[in-house]
Amino acid sequence: MPNIANDPTRKSWINVPENCDFPIQNIPFGVFITKEDVITIGTRIGNCAIDMGALQQLGYFEGIELTDDMFMQDTLNDFISDGKKTWRLVRNRLAELFDENNPTLRDNKEHREVVIFKVEDIEMLLPVQIGDYTDFYSSKEHATNVGKMFRDPENALLPNWLHIPVGYHGRSSTIVPSGIPVHRPYGQTLPNGETTPVFGPSRLVDFELETAFITTDANLMGEPIPVEEAEEHIFGMVLFNDWSARDIQKWEYVPLGPFLAKNFASSISPWIVTMDALEPFRVKGPEQSPEPLPYLQQKGAKAFDINLEVAIQPENEVETVVSRSNFKYMYWSMAQQLAHHTINGCRVNSGDMMGSGTISGPTEDSFGSMLELSWGGQKPLKMNDGSERKFINDNDTVIIRGYCQKDNLRIGFGEVSSKLLP
Repeated sequence: MPNIANDPTRKSWINVPENCDFPIQNIPFGVFITKEDVITIGTRIGNCAIDMGALQQLGYFEGIELTDDMFMQDTLNDFISDGKKTWRLVRNRLAELFDENNPTLRDNKEHREVVIFKVEDIEMLLPVQIGDYTDFYSSKEHATNVGKMFRDPENALLPNWLHIPVGYHGRSSTIVPSGIPVHRPYGQTLPNGETTPVFGPSRLVDFELETAFITTDANLMGEPIPVEEAEEHIFGMVLFNDWSARDIQKWEYVPLGPFLAKNFASSISPWIVTMDALEPFRVKGPEQSPEPLPYLQQKGAKAFDINLEVAIQPENEVETVVSRSNFKYMYWSMAQQLAHHTINGCRVNSGDMMGSGTISGPTEDSFGSMLELSWGGQKPLKMNDGSERKFINDNDTVIIRGYCQKDNLRIGFGEVSSKLLP
């Protein structure tokens, strides 16, 4: 089935400002609540949110096999469960409906009034009920930097790192959408030179620049997903700030890895950008050496050219961009991550979320965490207001943005923005 929604020449009768992340070629999916307290599944074009529940009630998805309440639910899980064919049919229908040459909805004022909202008049919610969340550790630059800081610089990467996409299971219960503030966590830390831990608020709260992908019902227990089929089970991607408490982490992570330092909060951008929309931005990922084992071997362009940036905004001050990176630097691809995750028969369900791991590039200004940017606090970053940061201060807002650009086509994610409260 052709992916007609990606036609780069298509224009919408909804105004799309220049350099907007949401042209008619994007058509992301999310969940929002209106001023009338109606929760609906929707999409976005320009600065307009579109109520897909209302569109379905008005018959605009006729001919596509959908349950009667598919877009009147408070999560995307059922829609994601329907699989790639349905996702593409719905995206194609929306592209046709909002095409500048299609008068069906454009010239129906009564319908437009119940379907289209200004984005400032809605509140975005978590787009999926996340059953399980896994975080990977798939940036070679990030893993090398952390290895240099905490271990022998000559052996920064652990022996397994070049052979498997390392990951761990996180908590889905504290994943929140953009705009929800996060509290500085309490926990145990071991002060330098001491042998007994102390209890109190973390002093080294950090962001982690990540993306995450959302899966469909991918397999049955006991059935691995082949690497060449893995992308068929990925619905789309979001921006992801996986908050970290570095001092708590340092004390607790031996021998089983991240725990309380990572599960107090993770923030995601609310619009899921589909893999279909990202298709034009495929690129080849880094060369993998040694060659992975056969179940992880893949051919072709499996990475995506997604520009990423992180800004820190002190309270009542202008923001400072502290990092500019790119998703294409990731050593292990999403397909490899999903294939590895299921090689033992682990079941993956609709709405499960997989974090990329911190995305760091090859240069100091492309590192994906304060741990690296300030090199463990040794090189404080200067803010535009004259203050300095080694880690994140109370009442700082961390903003992550991401977009793809090719010729005149820009597809973006918007942003994930969250404030750290005391």
